[in-house]
Amino acid sequence: MPNEIQPAPADAHDRYAIVVAQWNQSVTGVLLEGAVATLRGAGVADDHIDVAWVPGSWELPLVAQRFAEGGEHAAVICLGVVVRGETSHDQHINRGVSLAMSQISLQFDIPVLFGVLTCESMEQAVDRAGGAHGHKGQECAEAALHMVGLLKNLPAS
Repeated sequence: MPNEIQPAPADAHDRYAIVVAQWNQSVTGVLLEGAVATLRGAGVADDHIDVAWVPGSWELPLVAQRFAEGGEHAAVICLGVVVRGETSHDQHINRGVSLAMSQISLQFDIPVLFGVLTCESMEQAVDRAGGAHGHKGQECAEAALHMVGLLKNLPAS
């Protein structure tokens, strides 16, 4: 039977950063509430959750990078909403933001969670912020907790 590595339990001493876009705040605020509630439910105290608001999803990576390079946080959760419009603007934002977050995660060896809803309409965004299609804020916080615990149990590089 193979050796399956399981995540360590959540540690109350770990700090989490959440970067959230103000654009489409009616949805991103709900995503934030879900992420914070999930972290609290895992025993993370409010004073170990740092939240930074940025103007829009395009600005998420810069602040995520600052949190990651600071070395104080176990994970960075990024929350935003990009709704498709009449131009290809959304595609450029989504591609740039997703690639940047991936690079930050690998560069600083820290989980950077992509909680940016990339939707065709606001209705789809609402459905993914606690509606018919789950809650991306909660899901990102759950993934952050899982990854932090898993990295603790993986062999050092």
